[in-house]
Amino acid sequence: MPDLTLLPGQALHHWDWQADAACRGLDPNRFFHPAGERGDEREDRDEAAKRVCAVCPVRLMCLEHALRTHESFGVWGGLTEDERRGMSPGSL
Repeated sequence: MPDLTLLPGQALHHWDWQADAACRGLDPNRFFHPAGERGDEREDRDEAAKRVCAVCPVRLMCLEHALRTHESFGVWGGLTEDERRGMSPGSL
C-alpha cells in the first residue's frame, strides 16, 4: 500500500484565483458560444464576456491558465479562442 503522506498534498493554490473571478456565478453561456453562432450575435456575446473580463482582478491568471491548458473554446482572460491562437503563456 502506498504511503499517502509522501504525496505533495492538495494543489488548491493552482485554482484559488478562480474564487476571485468576476465571472464566478455567471451563466457560462456568456463565455462559450453555442454551435453555429455567427455574425453579430457571436460578436455581441464575445463583447459582453470581454466587458466582464475587463474588470476582473484575476484576468491575467485566467488567460495564463487558458494558454497553459490550450483551452479551445470560449472567452478566457478577455480573449476569444481565435485571439489566443498562437499565443503562449510566456508571451504575456
